[in-house]
This record gives sequence, C-alpha cells and structure tokens, in this order.
Amino acid sequence: MSIVRAGILGATGYTAVELLKILLRHPLVEVVLATSRQDHGKPLSEVHPLLAGRTSLQLENFEAAAATKACDVVFSCLPHAASATSVQPLVDAGIHVIDFSADYRLNDVATYETWYGGEHPDPTRVGQVPYGLPELFADEITNAKLVANPGCFPTSAILPLAPLLLHEQIQPQGIIVDAKTGVTGAGRTPKQATLFPECNESIAAYAVGTHRHGPEIRQILSRRTGVDTDLIFIPHLVPMDRGILSTIYARPMRGVSAEQVMECWREFYEGQPFIRVVDHLPATKFTSDTNYCDLAARDVEGTLVLIASIDNLGKGASGAAVQNLNQVMGWDATLGF
Repeated sequence: MSIVRAGILGATGYTAVELLKILLRHPLVEVVLATSRQDHGKPLSEVHPLLAGRTSLQLENFEAAAATKACDVVFSCLPHAASATSVQPLVDAGIHVIDFSADYRLNDVATYETWYGGEHPDPTRVGQVPYGLPELFADEITNAKLVANPGCFPTSAILPLAPLLLHEQIQPQGIIVDAKTGVTGAGRTPKQATLFPECNESIAAYAVGTHRHGPEIRQILSRRTGVDTDLIFIPHLVPMDRGILSTIYARPMRGVSAEQVMECWREFYEGQPFIRVVDHLPATKFTSDTNYCDLAARDVEGTLVLIASIDNLGKGASGAAVQNLNQVMGWDATLGF
C-alpha cells in the first residue's frame, strides 16, 4: 500500500496535537502540511514542544491550491464556518477531507443556522455527508471524499443509545444524558471559565438546554435508527485535563434488564475493536489516551443507567478522525493506534 500524504488545517490546538501524535506513528501516513493563521512560519515543534525531534514541519498559511497539490487527505481542525469555507475547494478538487467542525454533521441548514448562527458556507452538502462513527456508518464512510467527524459529547451518547433504540430495548421518551468533560474540551484559546483558578476544585453545569451538541445527538440517532427521541442533554465541566463520562438514564421496554442491554451491545458491536462492553463501572482513567469507548449498564429502581466513557481528544475527536481515515482508505481500523 502506498503512503498517504496528510495535511492538518489549524494545527495548533489540542485536537491537532493529538492527531499529530497518532499520525506520526501511522505506518501508511506522512504528514506533509500543517497550517496556522496566527503562527505561520514557526516550527511545529515550537508550538507543540512534545513533538521535538519527531517532525521538522513549519507551520504555513493555508492556501487551497497548495494543499490540493501537496496532500491526499486533509484534516480540518478549524472552527465552524471557517472549516467549510476552507475545505470546500479541497473536496471539489477530489481531496479526502475529515472535518472536525460541526459544519457537516447536522441534517439540514436551518438547524445549523439556528444553533451556530450565520449562513452556511457550503449549504448544498449539508445532510449529504457521512457522519464519522464507523461503528454505525461504515458503508457511507468507505471511499468518502468528505467525512463529518463527530462531536465528543455526541459520541459518548450515540454509541450506547443507537443499538438500544434500533433493537427496541429502551423507550425513546424521557432519555437524560448527564455528561462530564475535561477542560481540553473547551479548546486551547484562553477563556475565563477554563482558567485554573476558575475551574479547579469545582464542577459546574453549563449551556443547560442550549448546548449545540443536543441537536446533533438527536438528529444522528434519528438518522441511524429512524426513531425520534425525547432527549435532554446536560454537560458539566470537571477539573481534569481530558475525558468524558456520560451517565444516561433511560426507561426500559417491558422486561428489559441491564444484562440484556449489555448483551445487545456485545452483539451489535461484535468485531468493533474500539467498543468495550465492561462489567466494571467505566471511568475516564480507563479510556484516557485511547480510542476506546467503554460501556456498562445497571438497573436502578426500574430505570436503566447507561454509562459511557471516552477520551474527548481520542474517540471524541482525533482518534475518531484517524479511525475514519482508516475506514475511508479500506485499511485495518487499528492502524496508528
């Protein structure tokens, strides 16, 4: 198999450095381009000192023509709107693109504009792009020119819920997703809420009822299962670097137990290397720095409690992106990990 030349747009953030750590050990990938508007001209290892001795790349300004000539695949770590604007000419030119932003995740332009504001830069593709969970959308992702990498919170909710809705193990009404995330989920740009004195020794809910991942969870579950859910999503910020733990409360269909739920997961995800159905209670320590999603279920007073743990920078972002690359190219899912 020939080596694939990869570029990274917006290469200075947390997801970008996590992506670089994986790609630099991937046997079939050579990273040839890293871009940054603010830090162009600097060595990549100056911005990410942990890469010292591992790459000699210099950060460059993004130019679509140059990226098209240099790369076979591009990972866009740019924010919403800016990402679609940049990747549109690359996709048009036939380059494979894996987009980390929310620009292509949702089903329709109206929902995007309601939750993200402003006009969509590439509206004709919205609703037509494969959603980047290979465990659920492998056929769509294979050979795709553009893949919408999932949101981190949605990954932790969709993976446990989709099989149970498909196989009528839980009721679609009254689902509550209570999710906790580490501070890297807010990105590398300084914000008051994520300064050490503000978030250390504190746990806080945020964006209650207004978080943009809420509609993503509901739409993707409906897209995959055909079932519309009555679902509440509440995120919390916890004082740790990385990880997501989602505790999900769902009403069982008559007679369905936690053990049946776990057996449903085992059968549905059989052969999927990054899904682990575990007997212990999942914790972020057990999935940190990995691409795993750990799942467990318990019965509590007639309610099913579903617990999912992922690394927000791994399975929730950069790990998922490399898994998507492997799926696009028809490679083994575990390459690079």
